[in-house]
Amino acid sequence: MRHQVKGRKLSRTASHRKATMRALTAALVKEHRIVTTVAKAKELRRFVEPLITRAKEDTHHNRKEVFSSLQDKNIVTKLFTEVGPTCKDRPGGYTRVIRLGFRQGDGAEMAVIELVDYNDIQPEGKTTKKKRTRRAGKTNTPTSTAKEAPKTEAPVAEEEVAEEVVAEEAEVTAEAADESSEEETEEK
Repeated sequence: MRHQVKGRKLSRTASHRKATMRALTAALVKEHRIVTTVAKAKELRRFVEPLITRAKEDTHHNRKEVFSSLQDKNIVTKLFTEVGPTCKDRPGGYTRVIRLGFRQGDGAEMAVIELVDYNDIQPEGKTTKKKRTRRAGKTNTPTSTAKEAPKTEAPVAEEEVAEEVVAEEAEVTAEAADESSEEETEEK
């Protein structure tokens, strides 16, 4: 039993897990949004959020602590100069995990993990639906007189267009008949 055992092993040794988290963190800081499995995304969230909290205050000690976790000078610099100041006002929850579905090859559940302050747009394929309640439908429906007015106007416009098309076709056929009769008289 796993009573109070925190973290996921991700089918890796400890050193491999640490390297995976470093690589995913580097990609997240560079791109602000990455696609990975749900398990890795949730574990990455536990790894990267304390680092972002440290990056909010740029001190020598905080830089050393973050560097000891990431081992990449460029990523640490970007974290402290770009990501940290952007997240300054947020008291936590710097990342968001959005499930995407299942991967074609092995059926693993995929997710997007993104930095909240950088990605306020909705991901592709996801649309948010307005939450409806039973009461909302009653107050938002128009009256029956408002419904009838557009119905009577739209068919009239269609009939007028249809009449114009018929009239044009009649003119074209009449012109064609006149031309054909002129050609017959010329041939004789």
